[in-house]
Amino acid sequence: MELDEIDKKLVQLLQEDSKKTTKQYANSLNLSKTAVYERIRRLERQGVVTGYVALVDKSKIQRNFTVLCHIRLAQHIKENVLRFEREVLKLQEVSECFHVSGDYDYILKIHVENMEKYREFMVAKLTAISNIGSTQSSFVISEVKHSTAIPI
Repeated sequence: MELDEIDKKLVQLLQEDSKKTTKQYANSLNLSKTAVYERIRRLERQGVVTGYVALVDKSKIQRNFTVLCHIRLAQHIKENVLRFEREVLKLQEVSECFHVSGDYDYILKIHVENMEKYREFMVAKLTAISNIGSTQSSFVISEVKHSTAIPI
């Protein structure tokens, strides 16, 4: 789908703050409330906007120990890949999972309370998934940039 300049600006505004009123977006875009409402609904119907979420401060919920875990599968057959992906979807601690090229097959972004909780997660949950050949964990020292916005 091709987005016009107004659609692009509207998507940017929604990514910045999706709790504003249609009237506030309309004022920013110099459009009527109805026009903005219709554009938002069209963006949702066409799958450009896929949902709305609350962003949570990880430190306030004791999940600010972030780990990037690189996973190498033991065997790369379809059944094992699909099984691994199904199992990862069940892991609450994993916020993101990427199937990647290179030395490893997957990179997981994991949020836990501390190193002890990460060890418990590794032993009880992650290594319980069959067909993991090896893992390498990198621990985030500080988050230099974090954005959920997709550039348009």
